[in-house]
Amino acid sequence: MGAAYFYHLTQKPLEATLPMLLGKALGAGWRVAVRGTDAARMDWLDQKLWLGPEEGFLPHGRAGGPHDAAQPVLLTVETEAANDPQCVMTVDGAEIAPDEVQQLERVCILFDGNDPAAVDLARSQWRSLTGAGCAAQYWSEESGRWEKKAEA
Repeated sequence: MGAAYFYHLTQKPLEATLPMLLGKALGAGWRVAVRGTDAARMDWLDQKLWLGPEEGFLPHGRAGGPHDAAQPVLLTVETEAANDPQCVMTVDGAEIAPDEVQQLERVCILFDGNDPAAVDLARSQWRSLTGAGCAAQYWSEESGRWEKKAEA
């Protein structure tokens, strides 16, 4: 039974935070699907991930390629991911269902704290997931470092 971790981005942008979280997930031995809502935005994120992190290579691919099933990190806009992930990271308000949270090791929901609509959507997702019995944690970087602010 997994848990949903909400990451309220206020200090660093998605392209800086996502590689850190992906590194931790890969370090745990998990395959990851990064789920977005817009193909062009996922292409942009793909390019950003190829540029870093500075200390190492972050293996990943864009869904739709011949080696999707072998990708440790697969960027997609689809609900189903060919790489059989243990962790799904959602960006830009991508949907995640309570049954997915229950079946995965971890779900990470990254949202832009400077966008009121993104904050409202994250609050709605929190209510939906915790209301369905999913374990959840809320993490904020408002102080300059990540701190757990709530748990359900």
